Amino acid sequence: MTLKDKIPPHDDTAEQATLGALLLDAEAIAIAIQYLRPEDFYSNANKAVYEAILGLFNKGVKVDLLTITGELKQSGKLEEAGGTAYIASLTNVVPTSANIEYYAQTVQSYSLRRAMQRVSGENIAQSFDESLASRTILEETQQKFFDLSDNRQTFKAKSVRELIPNVIAALERIHAAKKEFTGIPSGFDELDKLTSGFQPSEFIIIGARPSVGKTALALSMASYISIQKHIPTAFFSLEMSDMSLMLRLISSEAMINSNKLRTGYFPNSDFIKIQEAAGRLYDAPLYLVDMPNMKLLDMRAHARRLRVQQNVEIIFIDYLGLINAENPRIPRFEQIAEVSRSLKSLARELNIPVVALSQLTRAAEGEKPNLSSLRDSGSIEQDADVVMFLHREREYEKKGDEPANDEKNKGVTSLILAKQRNGPVGTVQLKFLSDYAKFTALAKERV
Repeated sequence: MTLKDKIPPHDDTAEQATLGALLLDAEAIAIAIQYLRPEDFYSNANKAVYEAILGLFNKGVKVDLLTITGELKQSGKLEEAGGTAYIASLTNVVPTSANIEYYAQTVQSYSLRRAMQRVSGENIAQSFDESLASRTILEETQQKFFDLSDNRQTFKAKSVRELIPNVIAALERIHAAKKEFTGIPSGFDELDKLTSGFQPSEFIIIGARPSVGKTALALSMASYISIQKHIPTAFFSLEMSDMSLMLRLISSEAMINSNKLRTGYFPNSDFIKIQEAAGRLYDAPLYLVDMPNMKLLDMRAHARRLRVQQNVEIIFIDYLGLINAENPRIPRFEQIAEVSRSLKSLARELNIPVVALSQLTRAAEGEKPNLSSLRDSGSIEQDADVVMFLHREREYEKKGDEPANDEKNKGVTSLILAKQRNGPVGTVQLKFLSDYAKFTALAKERV
């Protein structure tokens, strides 16, 4: 191994050229900020100079040799920055700030290489620690490398002139396809008319009190999307085992009472229905992830893997409140806020809809739910693009002379679309078939 191989990758000239360009042109700072943070500089002197430049920029003070020297003196870092002579020499490295973006990208590239070396070194050290589970090391390493990429995203304003061709092309594709819905259909036409289907990058919340049917609705949607539309679908279950989910799916698909399936008290003739339902499920691109006590880190890693390997186009999560945040010591509302932000980020990263189920507060029991009914954190309603609630009047809450066992109204459930960032709100009536743990459109039931 040569001496060069032992020195972390860096480019002193690119660092100096970047700082020189910033000293020559204050407007170049806005470009550099998109790519660079102080820790991206390998040289401590260059890092100190850049920190001072950012400090002046945040104060609204014009950056030049005098102001930056004064800033460094005030912070006690002038000597660390190489002194006045070194700072003055930086403007001699470049004649103009025209190439600031190239210099900044070069510095960023070397910083990323050093970061990758650091993560790889940590991974090697962990691999020798037998107290750590291999899977934990793998998931943490994946997360660290993802963070390197995620934290390096640069954002650039685009003119309308740049965007128009892409928009027109998208409209032409939609027009040519003549599809009724632009997103992934839920299986409930009235809902899809309001939403145009589940849209890419959207974070969608389905909220309800216990036993109203959150899981049943999500499974009804997931089975329709995967079986009828053959769209690859993932279902993360943190509450039910994969066997329990499969029994529900078979009960729903075969229209056989779920209690009979669980107890085995069903006639031999039902085996034909079961086999036919199992055949349809067998061919469906539906992927179940059964992992209790799942950490947020694990979920993101699994979701990325399913997106890449199975081309999953929509993810359901049952349910949000059971996902463990990375730091269990912080207050519960902060944990839920972290999970909510992360799932929204995941939807955008993978460019697919992420549908998460959520509990409602006890105060919502028996009342028509609204956005404030979401449990644990107000951040859920802020992060979500779409929020819908399941609401069904309990049998013991029925009022008036209508008998509680009125078959016509039994299982009638309101799906309330309470928030939609890019569309209207409204209410859709569904019918819950409790024997099969399945939802259907109410209109079909009344035909």
